[in-house]
Amino acid sequence: MSGVTVAQRERDDFDMLEQEHPQGISAVEIVDFFAPRGVKLAQATFRKYVQLGLLPRSRRVGEKGKHRGSKGLYPASAVRRIHVIKSLMDEGMTLEDIRHSFIFFRGQLDGVERSLDELFAALEKAIADKGELRPSRRKELDRLLAESRKHADQFVKDMERTVSEITAREEPGKG
Repeated sequence: MSGVTVAQRERDDFDMLEQEHPQGISAVEIVDFFAPRGVKLAQATFRKYVQLGLLPRSRRVGEKGKHRGSKGLYPASAVRRIHVIKSLMDEGMTLEDIRHSFIFFRGQLDGVERSLDELFAALEKAIADKGELRPSRRKELDRLLAESRKHADQFVKDMERTVSEITAREEPGKG
């Protein structure tokens, strides 16, 4: 045996998916992520989780090309949250129990994520609008912004894990 637990492999899969999709992931890609892992997740179930507030709503992203429209992208971290939802249901919780267990915190985190996205977009625009910047200064500002975004993303992930831990039900006989 390799010594790597199933939980660690899952965390590695989640981390890799989040790294591969920093701008977000479509609902179809999320459903497809779970299929080879033996986890049943239908599009309708995914939509229900969004409607109940267990998952964030998508943000619309325009497709490149004339008249291509837009598609909805969800944070890749939604995959990790679906895993938590499924685990809690396996422990006997209903969707309503789950909804009441961390919906408040999740809503707060969604607001933080949206605010951070808006802040970074505004900062990127401010850098782009500064035409008089020396190339070396522009590069330094871009580096600082990228580093800040990385820290902000890690903060949100850490908070998601903290919320999951705080709101998870304790196993009977432990404590």
